[in-house]
Amino acid sequence: MRIEIICTGDEVLTGKIVNTNFSYIAQKLEDVGLDVRWGTTVGDDRETLLAAFVEAGERADAVIVNGGLGPTVDDLSQEVAARAAGVDLVLNEEWLQTMGEFFRRRGRTMSPNNKKQAMLPEGSEILDNPIGTACGFAMDIGKARFFFTPGVPRELRRMLEEQIIPRLLAKSGAPTAIRLKRFHCYGLGESHVDALLEGVEALVPDGSAKLGFRAHYPQIETKVTVRGADDADIAAKLTPVVAEIRKRLGNFILAEDEETLEGVILERLQAENASLALVEMFTGGQIAARLAPLPGAEHVLRRGLVSRDLNELWDALHVMAPAEISRDGAEAAAEAARSEAGADYALAVLIELDDGPDRIDFGGTICLAIAGADGIVDSRRSRILGGREWVRLGATELGLDCLRRRLYGLPVTERIDFERT
Repeated sequence: MRIEIICTGDEVLTGKIVNTNFSYIAQKLEDVGLDVRWGTTVGDDRETLLAAFVEAGERADAVIVNGGLGPTVDDLSQEVAARAAGVDLVLNEEWLQTMGEFFRRRGRTMSPNNKKQAMLPEGSEILDNPIGTACGFAMDIGKARFFFTPGVPRELRRMLEEQIIPRLLAKSGAPTAIRLKRFHCYGLGESHVDALLEGVEALVPDGSAKLGFRAHYPQIETKVTVRGADDADIAAKLTPVVAEIRKRLGNFILAEDEETLEGVILERLQAENASLALVEMFTGGQIAARLAPLPGAEHVLRRGLVSRDLNELWDALHVMAPAEISRDGAEAAAEAARSEAGADYALAVLIELDDGPDRIDFGGTICLAIAGADGIVDSRRSRILGGREWVRLGATELGLDCLRRRLYGLPVTERIDFERT
């Protein structure tokens, strides 16, 4: 099935806002085995929108239009959709009442211009929006089925997942029983993962398993999508694939599905009834920022120390240590932080940046250490190139991943693809 996505709005076209809705729609469709053939961005102009709708209606089987369903004069999707289909706009009394109730529940008065959101092309199908006032709708234009969605991300996402994707799967004629399994890794590049997993899809002989990757440094996500007649059929197909992926990627898998790296760390610390202290240089407290917002972190995260100056760190930790960054210094910082905070574990991540302008060959030397109440201190030295932001992101992820490895009894010093000598 040929699918097109049309995103509307001057603010999207001119780059004033980043078009995250397009990437979300395309990714979700890919996750269920639906391919997007075209992506179009159109400003708030009636004739340009009309041309885009008509052209998409001739070349695509299904079109998802995002944006332009609000109450203001520059929200044009309903009006232009009606023109493209050659029908009138009519007041949908059902949605008007729904909007009125939406405002009443919140103790607000509905503005007269909100009535515009209940003006829909004649004969269109309502796509419910339980968390907003923008009514989604579906209709035929040319040869394609169009699905109109609100621009507010949380409203779009719920409508896409609950209403549009099931309709698209039914329209495609493909089995609607489908499951997506995701593996999140750190330390392996995309081409390396691709090579490691060569032939995995062939474990499902009928071709109903599809492997995909999404690299977003410092992590890479491996996705396997399996279709089947029912849940039992999918489970039978997925089981050997999942086992083989876990075997081949091994310790580099840091989380699966909806899990996160920081989440599995917190889960393990909670299971041990253990606490944690942190010492960070250059990462700007990003390690603590990943852990601190999680539910229950207030009982685990004991203290965080952030500084760009090594001597200030030593003063704060009340230790005498070298003036240069080293593994020995990281070990001393971790043990001092653990002792000072009365924590069970401490992670110290110390970074020495290269001098000079930010460039591709710019880098940083990372020395990190993890101290435990058992007196054992694990440490490693790593060097990452690629500019300040690359170093910051890499050091944050490396520190968290090494902590995960220590907590789960895995080797802390396993070499990663991003390290340089």
